[in-house]
Amino acid sequence: MQLNDVRSLLFVPATSEHLWAKAAARGADAIIIDLEDGVPGALKGEARVMARRAIEALADVIPVMVRVNASRDLFALDIDALPLSRLHGILLPKVESPEDVQALAACIDGRQAPDAAGLPIAALIETPLGVMQAQRIATSHPRVAALGFGAEDYATEMGVPADPQSLLWASQAVTCCARAYRLACWGLPGSIAEINDMAAFASLIRLARNVGFSGTACIHPRQVPVANAGFGPSEDELAWARRVLSADDEANAQGLAVVTLDGRMIDRPIVERARRWLRS
Repeated sequence: MQLNDVRSLLFVPATSEHLWAKAAARGADAIIIDLEDGVPGALKGEARVMARRAIEALADVIPVMVRVNASRDLFALDIDALPLSRLHGILLPKVESPEDVQALAACIDGRQAPDAAGLPIAALIETPLGVMQAQRIATSHPRVAALGFGAEDYATEMGVPADPQSLLWASQAVTCCARAYRLACWGLPGSIAEINDMAAFASLIRLARNVGFSGTACIHPRQVPVANAGFGPSEDELAWARRVLSADDEANAQGLAVVTLDGRMIDRPIVERARRWLRS
């Protein structure tokens, strides 16, 4: 699984065993087993045991990631309890500095598990300080493969509503840093809490894609197909992509360096975008 291709990641609390199998069948590109906000403090130890069971049960069915706890003492316990070789990535929440990521990477390396050598880290940026440090976070360690934007926590810290008007600048700051370094970028420029009005959620997904997000976490199965559709190319875009590749093939056959379509120049980045859409 390439993280840049992930459109939807469905959260499942580690302690919600009754949801594991159902979550895997919801059509999400990946499952996130949550050890952080979805688990009460008193159940953290039990959650680690259950997270291991969940990973072993699901990893052959669907890509699985884990959101560990933010504090270094807790995520060290999380990492020690997880079967790292079965995971597609670790999500580190509330990242505010390169040192946060580096501490998690050192913890993973400390396991001395060869099968965890390439385990990616997704750094979740959820505070004003994290947004201001986004570029340094994006380049903090070779394991960093994705940035995430936590709209609800960011809005709370800012004392503003979790809506696009309040979150657009911060969203663009995070997506710009992610795209600059070819990282996946997950999030929404608004609240993830909408689970009933799917038309409103679809509108937010469209804005998220236009801002530069490549996918989003989902907190309810109802959100998954909307995210998959919204972050994937539309039928019109796929038709356009086929025409671009056809024009490119024709130009190559004629030895032409310049491709035109509908009176517009088609350069290499546009051709590559068309190829990426048709691969999705």
